[in-house]
Amino acid sequence: MPPGPHRLLLTATAIAALWCAATASPALATDLAGPTIVLARDFMFAPLSLSVTAGSTVTWTNKDDEPHTVVSDSGLFRSAAMDTNESFSFRFDKPGTYTYACSIHPRMVGTIVVR
Repeated sequence: MPPGPHRLLLTATAIAALWCAATASPALATDLAGPTIVLARDFMFAPLSLSVTAGSTVTWTNKDDEPHTVVSDSGLFRSAAMDTNESFSFRFDKPGTYTYACSIHPRMVGTIVVR
């Protein structure tokens, strides 16, 4: 039985998706490699430690009813106070280990490991 138009469309769609993935910019490809979201919830950052590849953008989102900040210990990045459901993003271009805390609630700490 010859392939129907739906099977042909699916094949063309699959080929297009593979081509896009293979030619995507490195920054886009690394962002798609794994989760790059950190939540501030229950006065903790989750996950506590996140490992990403160089070029990834990490986004922190506040899910608490209290404001939180994201401030790197080295001064590399610093968010403004984020209210509920607000976010802050930072792109990590260089490998290393980056620790951060909430400047309002210093016991809230986290780590980003960039490979």
